[in-house]
Amino acid sequence: MTDGILLRIDNGLARVTFDRPSSLNAMDFPMARRWKEVAHEVTSDSAVGAVILDAAGPAFCAGGDVVAMATTGASGIDVTETADAIHDGIRTFAEAPLPMVAAVQGAVAGGGLGLMLAADYVVASENARFVSRYANIGLTPDLGVSTLLPAAIGQRRALQLLLQDRMLTAAEALDWGLVAEVVASADLVTRVEQIARFWLDGATAAFGQATRLVRMGAGRTFAENLADEAATIGASFDTPEAKARVAAFAAASAKGRS
Repeated sequence: MTDGILLRIDNGLARVTFDRPSSLNAMDFPMARRWKEVAHEVTSDSAVGAVILDAAGPAFCAGGDVVAMATTGASGIDVTETADAIHDGIRTFAEAPLPMVAAVQGAVAGGGLGLMLAADYVVASENARFVSRYANIGLTPDLGVSTLLPAAIGQRRALQLLLQDRMLTAAEALDWGLVAEVVASADLVTRVEQIARFWLDGATAAFGQATRLVRMGAGRTFAENLADEAATIGASFDTPEAKARVAAFAAASAKGRS
């Protein structure tokens, strides 16, 4: 029983896959709980060095499963508790020193935007489309959208999506800074795996700490960020991997000057 999310871990790479394609991967109540569990499982596994977030079917994620909310007798308290569970997973991934790349195709709507932006690097297929639609059904942003969306594209553009019934194409999303790359649909899987492999083949821990520093920095004072940077680079410098890479860099630089 997957409860809508598959998890595979192989040679340091965790692949988290939304797997409710018949519902456009919208999160229902069991899927929300599963997301939280997967986030904690992945980020607590010391063998994992990178994460791919992807989705089965024609769409990445249509946000919360509004049909399930409307037909199961759910109350506002139930919806809040479900959002809290999803938020826990988003926060767990976002704050972990573990780089994540998202592979996005088709529709990304509502809370799907927040789930997508839990990733540090987003690659979209040319058929991807991005829309809010919260207010269309009388609901308000959740799943980190009110924070992660303006952090990615700026407050004014975030409000354009939230206050108008506007849908962005993949090209527009790239122009706005919502995604990092747009590729042909047939190349999406290959490109995302290339990115994850680059992290795993390189200074994996350093990439992870870079994501953590950037993510955490927005909610702290400048002095706190500087202190964290200093402590983190010092700890990194003492690792065997960094020592070897720094020595190689120094030797190559010395050779180039001679």
